Amino acid sequence: MTRKNPHWGSTLDDFLKEEGIYETAKAEAATRVIAWQLAEEMRKLGITKTQLAEQMHTSRAQVDRVLKAKGNVTIETLQRAAALVGRELRVELV
Repeated sequence: MTRKNPHWGSTLDDFLKEEGIYETAKAEAATRVIAWQLAEEMRKLGITKTQLAEQMHTSRAQVDRVLKAKGNVTIETLQRAAALVGRELRVELV
C-alpha cells in the first residue's frame, strides 16, 4: 500500500529540515518567544513602549520591531531591553 502523504509519521522538525527552513523557523520561534517574554514583563511592570524606548535611548519604532519580532534585532538590543525589565538574556551554544 502506497502512502498518499509522504510526511505521515514524521515530526515537524523532519518536515522543516526537508523543506530547508529548519534553522530559519527555529530562529523565528526563539525571537517570538523573547518578544513575548519582554512584552509580558513590560505589562507586569506597567512600562509602556514609549517609556522603554526612552530608557533604551532608541525610537518607539525600534521597540515595536523588537516586540513584534520583526527585522534584524541585535543581541545587544535584546540584552538592554531585558535588563530594563529586570531580566537577563541568555544565549548559549548547545
